[in-house]
Amino acid sequence: MTRLPSERVRWKLQRENPTAFLQIPGKKVAEKNDKQEDSGLKPKDPGSPARKSGLNIFQIGLIAMLAVIMLSIFLSKNKNEADLNQFLEHLDAGHLKWVQLEDEEFVGVMQIPNDYKPSSVTPASQGETEKQKEGGNDKLDITRAPFVNELPSGEPFRFTTPAIRNPQKRKEILDLLQEKSIPTKIVSSSGFWSSMLIWVFPFGLIIFLWIMMMRQSGQMGRTAMSFGKTRAKMAGESDDKVTFADVAGCPEAKMELMEVVDFLKAPEKYQTLGGRMPKGMLLVGPPGTGKTLMARAVAGEAERPFFQLSGSDFVEMFVGVGASRVRDLFEQAKGKAPCIVFVDELDAVGRHRGAGLGGGHDEREQTLNQLLVEMDGFDTTSGVIFLAATNRPDVLDPALLRPGRFDRQVVIDAPDLEGRKAILEVHAKNKALADNVDFALIAANTSGFTGADLANLLNEAALMAARKNATEITQAELDEAVERVIAGPERRSRKLGKEELEKVAYHEAGHALVAALCENADPVRKISIIPRGHAALGYTMQTPEEDRYLTSKPDLLDRLKGLLAGRAAELLVFEELSTGASNDLERATHIARSMICRFGMSEKLGPVVYGKDNQQVFLGRDMTQEERNFSEKTAQDIDDEVKRLIESANEEAMTILETNRICLNRIAETLLEKEVMQGEDLDSLLKELLGEEALPRANGRTEASMPTPPAAEMGDTEESSNPAA
Repeated sequence: MTRLPSERVRWKLQRENPTAFLQIPGKKVAEKNDKQEDSGLKPKDPGSPARKSGLNIFQIGLIAMLAVIMLSIFLSKNKNEADLNQFLEHLDAGHLKWVQLEDEEFVGVMQIPNDYKPSSVTPASQGETEKQKEGGNDKLDITRAPFVNELPSGEPFRFTTPAIRNPQKRKEILDLLQEKSIPTKIVSSSGFWSSMLIWVFPFGLIIFLWIMMMRQSGQMGRTAMSFGKTRAKMAGESDDKVTFADVAGCPEAKMELMEVVDFLKAPEKYQTLGGRMPKGMLLVGPPGTGKTLMARAVAGEAERPFFQLSGSDFVEMFVGVGASRVRDLFEQAKGKAPCIVFVDELDAVGRHRGAGLGGGHDEREQTLNQLLVEMDGFDTTSGVIFLAATNRPDVLDPALLRPGRFDRQVVIDAPDLEGRKAILEVHAKNKALADNVDFALIAANTSGFTGADLANLLNEAALMAARKNATEITQAELDEAVERVIAGPERRSRKLGKEELEKVAYHEAGHALVAALCENADPVRKISIIPRGHAALGYTMQTPEEDRYLTSKPDLLDRLKGLLAGRAAELLVFEELSTGASNDLERATHIARSMICRFGMSEKLGPVVYGKDNQQVFLGRDMTQEERNFSEKTAQDIDDEVKRLIESANEEAMTILETNRICLNRIAETLLEKEVMQGEDLDSLLKELLGEEALPRANGRTEASMPTPPAAEMGDTEESSNPAA
């Protein structure tokens, strides 16, 4: 989580150094991550423009001005001004309906008959004026009063009189109204402030809008001037900091980065011996292995300023902005030395130049060029270290990876068995665990998991325990969390028919039986016919007892038997096939083709690699997935060898199932009754039916030459079926 400074602290910092708050849009925060995972809650970047919804201040002001104008027009509508003589004349004639005295003016309603001839002087009409012009007399009749209005007749209308300043005159008019029995009302004066408000409000509103326009214009100017500034957020010293104690599972990477910490604390130790720290260090590893967390741990251990930003923060639609931000970043880093500059997801800006179907991207390439120049010309004695992280080092530009820029690459890979156990212990510090929790067992069942996967596993276990209103997390929740992360949540709402359920049960029983009776197969951990995820109607989970980095040919052949055993069991029992083996066939074909084309395990084709993966990562995978470098005859031979391997494995699996038909039926019956069968129960059942000497020796494998990463091993150990596919 991120803790923001209080307003008083920010005001003090801004008073001491006002330019710092204009140049760096990001705030000075202290990054907190007391686990080997990112909580996902990030503070809002003050440098990014916030999306405003609704009306802004200019629209509100414009609406207010229009409302004042419309109100004035509405109040003055249908009002006719009558002079004092006209008012008294119609008062005496009885044409007034009602009268109201407002301040010093009389307002009301009167109705003048159509045949009434007024005795008071009226202004000259437009027709009389035109007649005078036609007669050659342009001079108007000055005897007629130009300020007297002609009142309408026939329909009632509202009228108002000029202000009558004389109080005695107003009293006489009121007496006359009372004498004529005309409804009269006196309204008290609204006072000085109401009059001032009526006159001052429009002018004040105009002045306010003008000031806001000027202020907004100044902000836009400052934003335009700071558009090329870096968006890096700086994290300094904090009580809640990440150290190497919060990171587990990568001891070699810790040793590499401890040199960075030592250099920041005592740079003269290296400089006096003529040595220098690498200008750049690139953290490389799969997603979720803790590259960003490792960089934060370096900042926490060194207790130095730590600039962090993403590679995408450099890239904008305007050419030159990214290069400007790179220059500003390095200038600020020099001012804060000794410090660390960390760029996450470097491949967003450091991709190979000029690659792809449409050529390079001008803005990104200019940004990369500026980054190359800044890193190559950086002063090695300034105490600034440039760290970056990526999970795609193969797409980076070669000029960026050469010595002098990124001198060292620190590999942060998926943890091994001991590393997974240590990571689980780190993440479990703030969780209520039961006494029966065995982290060693969980680590053994999670081969290929990264730190993020293990953090998610513990979180899922905590959520499931809370859903049950439990007070602590038990081993059962952890085992369920492992299956949930691997295969997805249970879908008990998916109801299968009796025939389909039997097919799934025999399908999974075939997988489990053949895997248990093959000497080189991984031990069966669990069998289930409960649907999980989006496709699997059942699964057989196999996990190795230890981390393995080499796989022999017998291991692969036994894996082929296990994959094809589900289809063979369906054919043996029901004498028909279903679509449940589609995923099994796909994986078996991939393994067989890899044995022939990649690993040289074919006696007929020999130790030759056929085809090679195309490395044009900017093109579509389907367009350049594999480059063919063999003839049509060789392609036919490859297809024949793949078919031979799969058919041979299928025949051996069918033989095992026919020989042990009783075991197959008992396993399927147990699954139909309990839905789930643990690996220990399977071993007990087979020992009961076949005897202990019939079971092959566990882990009786020979090491051969097939480098397989742990992640691929994890993906190949879970058998899943989907009869509805």
